[in-house]
Formats: sequence, structure tokens, C-alpha cells
Amino acid sequence: MKDTLRELIHGALASLRAQNALPEGITPGFVVERTRSREHGDFACNVAMTLAKQAGRKPREIAELLVAAIHDPRIERIEIAGPGFINFHLGAAALHAEIARILERGSEYGRNRSGASRKLQIEFVSANPTGPLHVGHGRGAAVGDSLARVLEANGWAVTREFYYNDAGAQIENLARSVQARCQGIEPEQPGWPEDGYRGEYIRDVARDYLDRATVHADGVDVAAAGDVADLDSIRRFAVAWLRREQDLDLRAFGVGFDVYFLESSLYSEGRVDNTVRELVAAGHTYEKDGALWLKTTDFGDDKDRVMRKSEGGYTYFVPDVAYHENKWQRGFERVINEQGADHHSTVQRVRAGLQALDVGIPKGWPEYVLHQMVTVMRGNEEVKLSKRAGSYVTLRDLIDEVGRDATRYFLVARKTDSQLVFDIDLARSQTNDNPVYYIQYAHARVCSVQRQLGERGLTCSTTDGLAALGRLDNEHERAMMNALTRYPELVESAGINLDPQLIAQYLRELAAAFHAWYNAHQFIVEDVALREARVVLADATRVVLANGLDLLGVSAPSSM
Repeated sequence: MKDTLRELIHGALASLRAQNALPEGITPGFVVERTRSREHGDFACNVAMTLAKQAGRKPREIAELLVAAIHDPRIERIEIAGPGFINFHLGAAALHAEIARILERGSEYGRNRSGASRKLQIEFVSANPTGPLHVGHGRGAAVGDSLARVLEANGWAVTREFYYNDAGAQIENLARSVQARCQGIEPEQPGWPEDGYRGEYIRDVARDYLDRATVHADGVDVAAAGDVADLDSIRRFAVAWLRREQDLDLRAFGVGFDVYFLESSLYSEGRVDNTVRELVAAGHTYEKDGALWLKTTDFGDDKDRVMRKSEGGYTYFVPDVAYHENKWQRGFERVINEQGADHHSTVQRVRAGLQALDVGIPKGWPEYVLHQMVTVMRGNEEVKLSKRAGSYVTLRDLIDEVGRDATRYFLVARKTDSQLVFDIDLARSQTNDNPVYYIQYAHARVCSVQRQLGERGLTCSTTDGLAALGRLDNEHERAMMNALTRYPELVESAGINLDPQLIAQYLRELAAAFHAWYNAHQFIVEDVALREARVVLADATRVVLANGLDLLGVSAPSSM
């Protein structure tokens, strides 16, 4: 409906310009948005106020011209409010037309082409291959994958990417931990690495290494040498073993990636050294105290940053700059990094480094979505440990406890900048207090109506049901139609704001409206026209619920 109103306004402006009622060359910039109160109509527009200065007329005068020029049977009436807001009251015909559109478009309803198939990459999860994925990674996976789905629904050509930090001190600690286990050393005994990993999974990696097992990770088979003294072989095998385990966790979570990028390739292919040479050549570096510095203050940072330490070796943000230069070279117009809030300090440095390359990378590229931590609760007590990981709750723990659907929904149902409390007892419950159960139950209820029709030997004509929508005139049915027509706007808003929780919140509200309607009225009634109208509206609800759940990676069951 927003798109329809925009088209009507643009058409009215063109007509007024043709009549010389408004000057040529004016550039309207306006918004159409839902009103906060139905008393003020369904939608409001500020076009008259945005044009007043250009047209040299009072806003209310422009509003009066526009109102007189807009004619459409779907609009019941138009009013002018305040200094010149235009309020649109939609008629039943507009709602009925949108219900027809929902059924016509089916799984495509709510999708738009605003992204115009432009290339967008979203990087998420990107866990170090040093242990099973924890709950924080799970939140990143749920948010990242939902964002990718939402952006695809907004017409972007999305590439999902996982960046493996398979180089550095943490990987060295992993290798030495596995080596110690291979040697029979326990975490509490002398000889255990000071920063070693203590989870039971290290014992599993060591056992498979000694058994000369082969693991398949990212299209490559890695065979264990079984030599306890060969730390390089242990390192390669341990990384591959954990990459496979993380991939299995993500597969169980319904999350997949198009590209897996190895940090080690930045060094083996000389990309880090080449990026540093480019920064030096661009004139944005200097030597001080034996170290190489980047003038990040030239690009908004609070102080310059060391790139190469005096004792040798690059600081951690340098490979990040090289990695993102590679993303730019791959032709992504937009890049979004979904990461934990602990990455906040790297945002400015990476952007500064990219600006300093002087290769045309725009300011604010890449974009960041940073999620806060997750606290897992059971029975009013925080759950902190996993038998397998030893020191944290794993993503697999949650999936095993409450299932994939509940885990995905709960991890995306709050704004990313808010800390999240994951209540295991609530997620497992089959009550209306559990939002994902409540939403899925609404979808299943519609499917049960279809089954009941078949069991009674009744049929429903969609064409006749649409023609009879005028019979639906109670408050519950009007609320349902209004709620359904909001869905495309929510998809658009979630894409613009990079905020998939808007979809989760909307689905809960839509389910509430449906359950209220379902509980108050019989659907399968003797009156054929009324029955078909209600069944058609219920089926439109099923379509929107399924589409919205799909954007969150949550299933839409036909029975529960």
C-alpha cells in the first residue's frame, strides 16, 4: 500500500506540473508512513511540507492541490492535518485487493526489488577453529543468516561468507593442547600448555589424530600423521577436525555459506604484505620507535595505530584491512560484518585502513552489526558450562535442548545491541508464552481448517472467497487485514535497518491477531459466502506467517 500511495502522489504531482499549478523542476522528497493512531487515517505523507520552499507556496495550499488531484477507489477519504500533513483513510477495497495479492504472489509476497540484484556480502559467525561453536556464535549465526534472507527478500544478490581465523597464537595453543593430550598429559598436570584448551573435545581430536583418522572439511580431506612430535601435522589436523565440527553444528542450525575464507591465505598469497606496501605508497604511514604506524587519525581515529611492531610481526587489524581490500576487489557494493560486540574497537581501524588505501572505498564501508552477549538460564539459574566444551554453553547444547526452530527464533528476537537472556524452560514449553510455539501454532491452525474442510467434503473457491471479503466486517477481521498488509513494509524496514527482530516481533503480533479472531468466530459455517471469505483470509494469514518464518530460518508446521 505504501508503494501504491507513492505512485498516486507522484502521478498527482505530474498532473499539477502539467497544469502549471506547480513549477517544473521541483524534486519531491517525501515519506509515506503508517499513522500512530487510526483516528488519523491509515497512512500519512509529508510531501506538501517538503515542496513548500521549492514551490514558493504554503504547505496547506500544496496539500489542497494534491488532495484534489488524487482519485482512487481504494481510498475512502483524504484529510489535511496540522501544517500540511496528508492523511489517507483506506477503504475496504484496498484491503481486499491486498489479500488477493497475497494469495496471488504466495511465497513471493513481501519481497521487493529495491536491491536491484546488486552484490552484497555478509560475513558472520567467523569463529576461530579452536572449539565447538558457543551460544554467542549461535546468536551471530541466527542474526547473520536472517539478515541474509531479509536482504535477499529486498532484492540484493547476497553472498554468505565465513572467515576462518586459522593463524595466530590461538591456533598454536590449540595444536599444543592436542599434542599434550596425545602425550597423555591432563590439564591439571605439569607440561600442560599455560593457555591450553581444556574441553573434552581436545581429547577427541587427540584420539583421532593418534588413530590416523581422516577428516573432510571444506572440500578437502586431511589425514592425521599420528606423529606426536609433528606439531605442524597436529595443527593442520586439529584445525580441519574443528572446522568439520563447526560445519556440522551450523548444518544442524540450518545455516550454510557460499564462501569459506582462510586467514592463512592472506599470508600465503602475500596479500598482507601487499596491502602494507600499498599503504606505504599512499603516504599514510610513518616509522617511529622502530615500528611502522598508520595515520588513522587522518580518518577519524582517536590516535594513530601500529601496523608492524618494532620486534616484527603485524598487529591484528592489518590482516583485517587486507581481507577487506580483497572483498572490495571482489566487487561487493556493500559488505556487512555481523560480529560480537567485542569487535567494536576494530571498526574504526579497519575503515581507516581501507580509506588510507586511496582506492575509492567509500566511508562507512564495511557496515557492522554487532550483537551483545547471551545468558542462558534454566530454572532461574544461569547455565555456564558444557560437558563437551568445558567452559561454555555450546550451540549444539541449545539445539539438542530446545530444537532448531526455538533456538533460531529466540536468538534473533531481540535487537542485536541488547543483551539476550535465553530461557531454556520457556523455549521448550508448548504454551502461548513461548513466542515461536505461538506463531507456529497459528500456522498449524490455518492448516487444520483446510483439513477440516476436506474431512467434511467441503471445498473453498478462492475466487468466490475473495469476492465475498465484504462479508468480513467485524473488528477481528478488519484487524487481520490491516496486520497482513503491513508485512511488505516490515520486510523493507528490516532490510533498511539491518534488524531481523522486526520480523520476529511482527510475526508474534500477527499470530496474536489471528488467535483472537480464531477464538472469537467459527470459520466453517453454513453460510457459504461467509465461510469462503473467512477461509480465504485465513489462507492469506498462512502465507504471510510462512514467509515471515522463512526469513528467520524457522519452519512453518502444518500440524502440532
